[in-house]
Amino acid sequence: MQGVALTTEEVRKLLSCGCPDAVTLYLYRKAGQPLETALDALHFTVPQMVGATECLRQLGLWENAVKPEPQPERPVYSDADLNRALRSAGFKKLVGEAQRMLGRTVSTEELKTLLGFSEYLRLPSDVIGLLLSYCVERSRRRGVRPPSMHTIEKEAYRWADENIDTLEAACFYVQTQLQVHTRIQQLRLQMQIDQRRLTSSEEQYLASWIQMGFPDASIKMAYERTCENTGGLRWAYMNSILKSWHEKNLHTPQEITVGDTAPAQKSKSKNGAYQRHGDQLTPLAQKAVQKALAEGQEDEDGIQ
Repeated sequence: MQGVALTTEEVRKLLSCGCPDAVTLYLYRKAGQPLETALDALHFTVPQMVGATECLRQLGLWENAVKPEPQPERPVYSDADLNRALRSAGFKKLVGEAQRMLGRTVSTEELKTLLGFSEYLRLPSDVIGLLLSYCVERSRRRGVRPPSMHTIEKEAYRWADENIDTLEAACFYVQTQLQVHTRIQQLRLQMQIDQRRLTSSEEQYLASWIQMGFPDASIKMAYERTCENTGGLRWAYMNSILKSWHEKNLHTPQEITVGDTAPAQKSKSKNGAYQRHGDQLTPLAQKAVQKALAEGQEDEDGIQ
């Protein structure tokens, strides 16, 4: 890193902040280093990056980028547009970082897609760098090859739609998603799916249950009840159980144990006794389970 010159005011503010990470990040920026590589270059965690940028913002040493209004339609970039962009040091660094992360040379058309992230979606270069890193890490965790630019583009549009267009918002999103992915893998093993990867719809089911606020123990309870009632793992049936608990505001195992007993007590067998786990289902109950499974299969087919 080249030497940097600081004004007296900058030195005063940095000394007063009491945040070594903020000082390190500011010096990194003053040296003209690309923000999209800051996490790796400074060995920062996501919380460190968020804390450092927030500290610098409070000191008035981190400018807020003004996001221009997007164009009404995505432009078709020409070779001349690309050559113009490549004359920019910032875009050239972004291209180099993309090729390093993907482990290959990026084609001309892929470069134009990358240019669209900046000029059409108006994502700052540091956010694009984190987007690339996130997509690559997500593929690595799933045990698949590095993502295509088309896959990265779909994620970029999602970020733009959800206003994930600042470094802080991007860091928070990435941290949250990676935590969800870790829990999904833990739940996969808990549900005895250890010989294959999850499908996209299966991951969506697990992610939705996590977002509903269920701890792993409650999801395991739903899994065990599903296996008892259907003879195996049926995703839509299990989803109906968890959605029912969520609608009743029952999330922890304790809440479920206390609050979900009434429906079981109302269900009676043919001879008038209460229906218990392990009892033979009545014909009417069998039809109800078959109907739920049939409807659930339609739900599974519809989730992509």
